[in-house]
Amino acid sequence: MSPARTAVYLSPGGDVAAGVALARRAEARGYESVWVTHGSGRDALLVLAAYAAATERIGLGTGVVPIYPRHPTAVAQAALTLSEISGGRLRLGIGVSHKAMMETMLGLTLAEPLSVMREYVAVLRGALGRGARFEGRHYRVHWSMALPKLPPAPPILMAALSSRMLELAGEIADGVVLWLCTPRYIRETALPALERGRRRAGKTLDGFEVVAAVPLAITEDAAAALRAFQDELVRYLTLPFYRNMLAASGFGPDLDQFDRDQMVPERLAGALGAIGHPNTARAYLTAYRDAGVTLPAVRPITFPDAPWYGRTVEEAIT
Repeated sequence: MSPARTAVYLSPGGDVAAGVALARRAEARGYESVWVTHGSGRDALLVLAAYAAATERIGLGTGVVPIYPRHPTAVAQAALTLSEISGGRLRLGIGVSHKAMMETMLGLTLAEPLSVMREYVAVLRGALGRGARFEGRHYRVHWSMALPKLPPAPPILMAALSSRMLELAGEIADGVVLWLCTPRYIRETALPALERGRRRAGKTLDGFEVVAAVPLAITEDAAAALRAFQDELVRYLTLPFYRNMLAASGFGPDLDQFDRDQMVPERLAGALGAIGHPNTARAYLTAYRDAGVTLPAVRPITFPDAPWYGRTVEEAIT
């Protein structure tokens, strides 16, 4: 019997070499794929290129690249290049990000995210092939890929939190990437929404990848890991997309407490991640599988310099 498919998120933290070493170890431990975030730090595709050069078989995933700063043809060029140099190991995760990042930080306008994402994926699919011919409200593209031989086109996965974005992911993407969604939210809200989207496209969930990042810390110092996780969650609890999803998950009182005290309640942190014994971490991964996640992704809390980070990578799977 083959082991259950499990991915891992690996942030380089303050040192890309540390991430590369962890990627090698993840491959040796039998992880199915290694994923990286993008955010306001390093470029996700370039980090994955470093991971690809250091490994041979492990899959590579972006979780996720924001769409507004990059034209879909530019993303296609980068993705096809990485697909080529990695032997077709890439999975391309994209997302709309948040107004705080796109508007406050970059001066862009995050408007009509559903409509923009629909057109973005249409252009991106063409650009990952021979070319994109598209006339829409947001994109007007007539572009050809000037390569004699095309590398393997990576599957497109969408980040989604709300029911409407989940439905769109089910309709137009090859998979979905989830973060801070509890197993209950996935079972009761995300999967039904994805199924509605698949039905609109005349498809089922068969073959549709559901990736969920699972925050974990395997450690004897559970109190320190919990405090670190609470600190890490603060920025997410200030972003409307996450707040709306968490409220829909039944955490409205916890959000109110956070607004009042400016501290992440222990109950909320405890519901969103697993900290402590290896069996606790593995049971939490199993809860995600049981909820319908096809590829749970171990996401060690904080960064590689945390004392529990490497241990979590090592011991979260058997």
